[in-house]
Amino acid sequence: MKLNKIIATTLPAMLLAYLAISITWPKSDLTPNAQANQDQGFVSLFNGKDFTGWDQRGGKAQYTIKNNQIIGKTVKNTPNSFLTTEKHYDNFILELEYKVDPKLNSGIQIRSNSDPAHRNGQVHGYQIEIDPSPRAWSAGIYEEARRGWLFKLDKNKPAQKAFKQNQWNHYKIKCQGNRIQTWINGVPAADFTETNPIGYKTGFIGLQVHRHKKAGLKIAWRNIKIKELK
Repeated sequence: MKLNKIIATTLPAMLLAYLAISITWPKSDLTPNAQANQDQGFVSLFNGKDFTGWDQRGGKAQYTIKNNQIIGKTVKNTPNSFLTTEKHYDNFILELEYKVDPKLNSGIQIRSNSDPAHRNGQVHGYQIEIDPSPRAWSAGIYEEARRGWLFKLDKNKPAQKAFKQNQWNHYKIKCQGNRIQTWINGVPAADFTETNPIGYKTGFIGLQVHRHKKAGLKIAWRNIKIKELK
């Protein structure tokens, strides 16, 4: 084969190979999970590094950060403690995971408030229960510091059985209009429609460490994300 024919045959292929190696496409700064959340309309509420966007209210339980998790730890002689979002939310889907000490009650506050006119600013509002006790009402709906239980799980055996002791549990919480729905590890749990005019339309989201006579009991939260709805 003549030289000029060899050059004509091989040069285009060499050029394409060079371009494939040398061209680098821009990459997203997001992790795969964060990118997936963004694509689905979710945003993370916790940056994994510090408590930017959060405040502590109520008691003096200890909140720390480790391995992209928020760790709550009980402290003696202090009331219920809450790590709350600075931003208020009304209609949304909230998803998160938690792992709780079997001896510690806890909950996720939604549409909650801390008004000076209500018990000197005591946190109050809807709470999605975290209940590792034999009662097993995790993902039921309680109203903190006001009406008490709004939706128990005593008649929902599949949801009661869905809780995983000493393991990570997943919650999905949907708030839209007067209706609140919850799922625990993919199992439908509570479905509550507010008919009382004193119900809450908006408020912060909070991570509760319940008061306890024993110090050092822990609960951890991770993968906290929210999708706002119209």
